[in-house]
Amino acid sequence: MIQQRKFAAIDIGSNAVRLLISTITEQEGKEPIFKKTSLVRVPIRLGADVFMHQVISEENTSRMIDTMQAFKLLMKTHKIERYQACATSAMREAANGREVADTIAEKTGVNIDIIDGNHEAAMIAATDLHTFIQSDKTYLYVDVGGGSTEFTLYSGGETIASKSFKLGTVRLLKNLVEDEVWDEVETWTKELSKQYPKIDLLGSGGNINNIFKSSGKSIGKPLSFLYLSSYYQLLNSFTYEERITELNLNADRADVIIPAAKIYLSAMKWTKARRIYVPKIGLADGIIKSLYQESLN
Repeated sequence: MIQQRKFAAIDIGSNAVRLLISTITEQEGKEPIFKKTSLVRVPIRLGADVFMHQVISEENTSRMIDTMQAFKLLMKTHKIERYQACATSAMREAANGREVADTIAEKTGVNIDIIDGNHEAAMIAATDLHTFIQSDKTYLYVDVGGGSTEFTLYSGGETIASKSFKLGTVRLLKNLVEDEVWDEVETWTKELSKQYPKIDLLGSGGNINNIFKSSGKSIGKPLSFLYLSSYYQLLNSFTYEERITELNLNADRADVIIPAAKIYLSAMKWTKARRIYVPKIGLADGIIKSLYQESLN
């Protein structure tokens, strides 16, 4: 006898807003099976507002209201049991972030939790990330977003350290990242990793997922430093328009993919990692896992 339950996660990032719907199949005496049923992505670049002007514009507030109304209808038709909406760096840093969240709640009934970087990293760690981590190896998990990047070091199957930096793709596009931030990330990463002779990277985020897909690699196989470096050079050799037409990238992906690749490559250089695994998990997956675990208590 099996039972199927549906949960949803809304991830409000600096570059896009996503709705993930997952079906969890429960079987007596067995581990539950998590399956992604639907993923909807809306390219509302909140970070472009906030990192330049410190506030979310009226236009994007209106778009957010429309998006949340649409997501709520989708969740209703999917018969979602529970959901949670989490916002990261853009809404966190916006002077009117809480005000916008309250307006959205009033207009749509969708309550938004504005979480900090450490909470974000912890929720991602609560996913199936452990299935990719071998207890006799060391990994640096790098989750690149529009406004921030979360770094977590795992060794011996344990979390050694985790930190969030204001190093994100939208910030980099707008030239809002000072050299001191790069220096801080490099120093933290090198200091943390120097005692480990061999480190592999785990990459998370829409950009590395896109790069992995273009590689044609089988799921579970890593990308080499050489491949990522070559692809980064390829991206830079094209204009923005060519990346859309020749590489078939979405308009809101064709610009941020370059700074994202730079962050992953930099992390690989700092840790001397030669491989990066792409488990295709992120904040939305962590939200689903947390909701499911809470439902069992």
